[in-house]
Amino acid sequence: MDKLNKIIKRYKVFFALAAVNIAVIIARPDIGMKSIDLTIDNALEMLSILPPIFILLGLLDVWVKKETMIKYMGEKSGIVGVLLAFFLGSAAAGPLYAAFPVAVVLLKKGSKLSNVLIMIGAWSTTKIPLLLFEASSMGIKFMALRFVLDIFGIAFIAYTTEKLLSSEEKDEIYKNAAKAE
Repeated sequence: MDKLNKIIKRYKVFFALAAVNIAVIIARPDIGMKSIDLTIDNALEMLSILPPIFILLGLLDVWVKKETMIKYMGEKSGIVGVLLAFFLGSAAAGPLYAAFPVAVVLLKKGSKLSNVLIMIGAWSTTKIPLLLFEASSMGIKFMALRFVLDIFGIAFIAYTTEKLLSSEEKDEIYKNAAKAE
């Protein structure tokens, strides 16, 4: 019974959404079927993206020593850590939800919290294919301006967030990352 409660607690959002989907199917079958189709499409997309990312994360976890990660992205990494975080985020492939497992591995390996936040920010806004698309469709000036503003905005948000968090809150973030499977 304890195991069942643990499963229900862990997947409560999934079960709640499934119940809502069933209610919509009963009340409005046309909308409910569209919802089911979208759910299946999104699940298939996630299943096509996540396995390669988890393989790369496993390789990162095994191949990169904690000392190396601390040296290049840790507390005393300085500008090298910031540049590496921007590069990791900008060169990454996949949707934003794929950045969070990467962030967990970086935190486990001793990366500075602001560098991890910079990587997530870069992943969401400064992807290289997006920059190329913007340059071709909206012009190089627009792309360059947005890119520069994003760089400063991401750095400002990352450092401000890190400064506003108490040491207990930061410790909790690192503990949660260490517990993640």
